[in-house]
Amino acid sequence: MRFRRPCWATAAGRCIREADRFRPAKYRFWISHRRLQPAARRFRDVALRLHSDVDGFVVTHGTDTMEESAYFLNLAVKTTKPVVLVGSMRPSTAVSADGPLNLYNAVAVASDPSASGRGVLVVMNDQIHAAHSLIKTSTTDVDTFMSPFRGIVGGSNYGKNEFYNVPSWPHTTRSEFDISNVSTMPRVDILMAYADMPPDLINAAVADGAKGIVIAGVGNGNMNKVAVDAAEAAAKKGVIVVRASRVPTGIVGRNVELNDDDLGFVASKELNPQKSRILLSLALLNQRSPQDVQKLFDTY
Repeated sequence: MRFRRPCWATAAGRCIREADRFRPAKYRFWISHRRLQPAARRFRDVALRLHSDVDGFVVTHGTDTMEESAYFLNLAVKTTKPVVLVGSMRPSTAVSADGPLNLYNAVAVASDPSASGRGVLVVMNDQIHAAHSLIKTSTTDVDTFMSPFRGIVGGSNYGKNEFYNVPSWPHTTRSEFDISNVSTMPRVDILMAYADMPPDLINAAVADGAKGIVIAGVGNGNMNKVAVDAAEAAAKKGVIVVRASRVPTGIVGRNVELNDDDLGFVASKELNPQKSRILLSLALLNQRSPQDVQKLFDTY
């Protein structure tokens, strides 16, 4: 397995060459845009400066928010070199811990020329996932990550890789999003719909300065009338409202269940609420209409 000079990245975004002393960041179970922004820029800078020496990047990351971080980096990192996120579902003290083999496979994928140009990848439980389709499905199962819409990108079996498909969505160097001069990401809130949902939280999000709201709706992104009315009022004030679904899989179609054209809403399509928040936050870096934002959700 050839890996000339691996570049490790901790969850805090610090990138370290193999020759340097590896000092993981203090453990946290969450990661914010504020930490991901310098990580994305660091990947780009190191890839440019050490173009001939670095084959790829491996990011050790907790699994709780891995799909969000992977999707953010997929849209923000400007490099064609493989960026691979990896974690574990079991601690190192557990019987049959999964971390060591996951890490071994992640390094094998990041050093594989066939992984280039496929966007940010996640390697877990012998599977290679694309950032766009990846979702976490179980609280404890080592097979927690799945890609139900597009299928896995490939497999890594004890460091031997097989690739099945190339993600079709724009990513990395083909992504239009540029965070090189961004210091603060726009605030986007996620609110879950449920039976007899009151409008209070929608109104509070608007009052507290949210620039965008993602509704984790029931079924096909639906919500009750008082919530629809509050969301419509928010949209008329310039807040971008995205209809997603609290259901694990399925496409939220535009003008299905609700008339998005009349209400001024955006349909999330394949993206779940947490990934919808990532895309919407990036979209709001520039002034965009709901129609413009819908095109981004159709594209990314």
